[in-house]
Amino acid sequence: MSFTDMRRGHDHVGNYNFNVEIDGISAGSFKAVDGLSAKVAVIDYQDGHDLVARKRPGRTSYGDITLKRGYVEDKSLYEWFMAVANGKVQRKSVSIILLNNHGDEVVRYNLFEAWPSEWKGFGLDGKSDDTSVEEIVFCVEKWERVTGEAFSTRTGVVR
Repeated sequence: MSFTDMRRGHDHVGNYNFNVEIDGISAGSFKAVDGLSAKVAVIDYQDGHDLVARKRPGRTSYGDITLKRGYVEDKSLYEWFMAVANGKVQRKSVSIILLNNHGDEVVRYNLFEAWPSEWKGFGLDGKSDDTSVEEIVFCVEKWERVTGEAFSTRTGVVR
C-alpha cells in the first residue's frame, strides 16, 4: 500500500462538498448551510434540605437551518415559503449530505418536519459579484446524523 493510499482514509473532507435534498429530490446546488445545532436545556432543581443545586437535562431544541444559493430560475423554495406565509404549512424532510472528494456520501443529516420560516431574495449591486444569493431559513422539529457501515464500506472512510 502506497503512502497516498494510506493518507486517503485520513484526508479532511471539504466543507464545500455537499448536496441538499428535499423530500428525497435534489434541491440544486447551495453555497452554504448554517445553523445545524442542537441544545439540551438545563433544569436546576433541589431536593429537600440539600444545599447543592442539581442539574438535569431538560427538553432538546434544534437550531434553525439556513441555506444559501446563487440565483436560479427554480421558484420551488420561494413558492414553498409563500405557501407557509399564506397559512398552508407544508412540512417536508430535508437532508444535508456531506460528500468526500470522490463524490461519495460520508455523512447525512436528516431534518424532520422542516418548513421555511424566512426567505430572503438577492440584492442588486453593480460593484459586487456576490449579491445574487437566495437565502431560506428552515425550522426543524428534530434532526439526526446518519453514518455507519453502509457509508464506510462504500466510501472507504475509516470509522
